[in-house]
Amino acid sequence: MGVSVDEFLAMVERLPEVTLADGGEWTSVKVTDRGFCFLWEKTETVGVKATITEQLALVAERPDVFEVQFTAGQFGWVVVHLPKITLTELSELVTEAWCLTAPQRLLDAHESRLVAEVTSATAAPIPP
Repeated sequence: MGVSVDEFLAMVERLPEVTLADGGEWTSVKVTDRGFCFLWEKTETVGVKATITEQLALVAERPDVFEVQFTAGQFGWVVVHLPKITLTELSELVTEAWCLTAPQRLLDAHESRLVAEVTSATAAPIPP
């Protein structure tokens, strides 16, 4: 278990139209100039955008992995301790944060790509 900083960066860079910006002590992760994650390499933590409901649920369920960072409007940002989370779980949180932030045209393209992947995977012949 545990995700490295390099694994996190590779994960976010696979999402469409993501940019990284050096903020000094942190790296901001944005889609079309809107932030959805922040990385603090020194502490191996990531701030991830979520709904307030999800923020509270994550922190209540596993306070050793998640912390409340702050709330802004309808969103609650969560601090994630990278050494204490699986790659799959972090990928789900980061993808959801991207979806909460990306414009509709990117969401539509992302959904179409996922449907195409599922369709091609289910259409593949099963070997004898």
